[in-house]
Parts: sequence; C-alpha cells; structure tokens
Amino acid sequence: MRFEHSKKAILPFPQFLLRFLKFTMYSGLLIGFSIGIGIFGYHFYGNISWLDAFYNSSMILTGMGPVDRMTTNAGKWFASFYALYSGIAFLSTVAVFIAPLAHRFLHIFHLDEQEGRS
Repeated sequence: MRFEHSKKAILPFPQFLLRFLKFTMYSGLLIGFSIGIGIFGYHFYGNISWLDAFYNSSMILTGMGPVDRMTTNAGKWFASFYALYSGIAFLSTVAVFIAPLAHRFLHIFHLDEQEGRS
C-alpha cells in the first residue's frame, strides 16, 4: 500500500481510520503467524504440550524470555532460531503498526511547514 505524497492533501480522517485498521490487521496477522510457528516448533521439536508451546512462543515473541528448558537438540536449535526470528518479527510488527500514524504526523508537519513558507 502506498501513502499519499507530501505535496498532496492529507487523507481524510475516515479513510485514515480504514488505513490504520488495515495496518493493524497486518500486524495481527504477523503476530498470529509468528505465534503459530512457535507453537508448532515448541510442540514438535521441544516435546512440550500445546498450551506450554503457546506460552513459550508468546513469552519469546514479546521478549520476556524462555519458560521451559529445551532438553532435545532439535528443541534447542528451534528455540535458538525462533528467538532470533522473534526479535525481528516483533520489531517489524511494531513498525507496520506505527507506519500510518508516523506518516500522518510527518505529513501534517510537512504541510504546516509548507504553509509557513508561503
């Protein structure tokens, strides 16, 4: 999705809300996808229950840290790579969520700056 150019008028508020909801949905999908990877990986490679797998993936994804100790080599490999992935996924999710807000703020700031020069 493309944002409006800085020289164009700012998006009306109802359309901005739709854009913001769409980006919120994208963020939710990314979180859901990431949690899903964690649940399946912890369950199958770490040999833990589905609930514990959800708990572990949630804690890793939000940066809180691991809960259950991995006893298998496959579980340790998965947990290591999932932790690396989670750091990137969490920051990417925050960026997607904030992008429309940051764009609107900068667009308003740019328009105010242009009006001041005229």
